[in-house]
Amino acid sequence: PHRTELYEEPPPGCWPIVYSPEYNITFMGLEKLHPFDAGKWGKVINFLKEEKLIADDLIVQAREATDEDLLVVHTRRYLNKLKWSFVVATITEIPPVAFLPNFVVQRKVLKPLRTQTGGTIMAGKLAVDRGWAINVGGGFHHCSSDKGGGFCAYADITLAIKFLFERVPGVSRATIIDLDAHQGNGHERDFMDDPRVYILDAYNRYIYPGDGFAKRAIRRRVELEWGTEDTEYLHKVHTHVEGALNEFRPDIVVYNAGTDVLDGDPLGGLAISPQGIVKRDEVVFRAARSRGVPVLMLTSGGYQKRTARIIADSILNLHSLGLLARALPACALGSPSL
Repeated sequence: PHRTELYEEPPPGCWPIVYSPEYNITFMGLEKLHPFDAGKWGKVINFLKEEKLIADDLIVQAREATDEDLLVVHTRRYLNKLKWSFVVATITEIPPVAFLPNFVVQRKVLKPLRTQTGGTIMAGKLAVDRGWAINVGGGFHHCSSDKGGGFCAYADITLAIKFLFERVPGVSRATIIDLDAHQGNGHERDFMDDPRVYILDAYNRYIYPGDGFAKRAIRRRVELEWGTEDTEYLHKVHTHVEGALNEFRPDIVVYNAGTDVLDGDPLGGLAISPQGIVKRDEVVFRAARSRGVPVLMLTSGGYQKRTARIIADSILNLHSLGLLARALPACALGSPSL
């Protein structure tokens, strides 16, 4: 495989939490034209600093994915398309981007997304090494090798998994647990006929993208109704996460932890409380950690101002429960005898 800086060892004292100030899209107020809080990622980090969980020198600094890194999954044709501002405007759903010179679009819109993508790839390796990792960004689950959409310009989930399969001995099976409110049609298209990847996807069945073709790749499909609330949601998440991990034993869980399931989200259409989201993340981490399976968490969608606080609260909760402790070997966790 090509040489990449994304797999270089971070300093040993670092937490496997990946972030860069480059994640945040700030651009003459243009970002305000999208319901997305484009500074969400930095706010999560600031909350975690306030709570003294982390400090700048304790987190892993994300690096931008290079073209060579991106070509592990993406077609050259697709990457060339991003040199057209109107294509990027369509993908990010920010129409005025179409009228900007492409060098500005590359620097102000695509570079942050490429840095988040690099962060996801880095966090994949960290998760395997440390038992867990969180990229405070990424989760671009609508992008596949040759098509972007829904604010997703790079297929970071596919990239992280393919990097692990190609470069890390002993990683040959992956489970994607996609709990963003939207169907994760990007990774589904990429892994359509790949028996090494098991996909659990729980989403509002009535909203974007409604990709019937991609649904064929989902091994556990949990289609939710408008306004689904905590009790039903958490019951379904618990049942299906346990079921998925019992049915297929992966070497890595990629957890797409979108917060757009939050009550009042303009795009998600579900009605989960902040406490419900914190509990949901705990269910996924418990299921993976109790089986000794490394887990990589991505923050994905979430379009309200209070989202950053909820993500931070969830990470603090995982920490307080000991679910972010140093990885123990699977045998020490009393894993079921095979």
